[in-house]
Amino acid sequence: QVQLVESGGGLVQPGGSLRLSCAASGLRVSANGIGWYRQAPGKEREWVAGITSNGYTNYADSVKGRFTISPDNSKNIVYLQMNSLKPEDTAVYYCYGKQTWGQGTQVTVSS
Repeated sequence: QVQLVESGGGLVQPGGSLRLSCAASGLRVSANGIGWYRQAPGKEREWVAGITSNGYTNYADSVKGRFTISPDNSKNIVYLQMNSLKPEDTAVYYCYGKQTWGQGTQVTVSS
């Protein structure tokens, strides 16, 4: 069955960077679209970034220019590089693919 496992979250100061990983099993990231989403306390889950099977990427306006989604097909991992982090980026980050959610990883941006 499909399994997605996120990692890489943590506490970072405003302006800092983190790289999240979404390790996939049961599907090939090179052949499937993968999306990153986030959910802040008291808010609905929102889409952050996505990559299609042919490598097309797209981003929410709130993260455009700061976040980059990229695959490592040899490792079957999709990364989310997050730069210039802001307190409003604080949320649990999830990856999604083939109708499957990961368990999430917490990102906290605070001084």
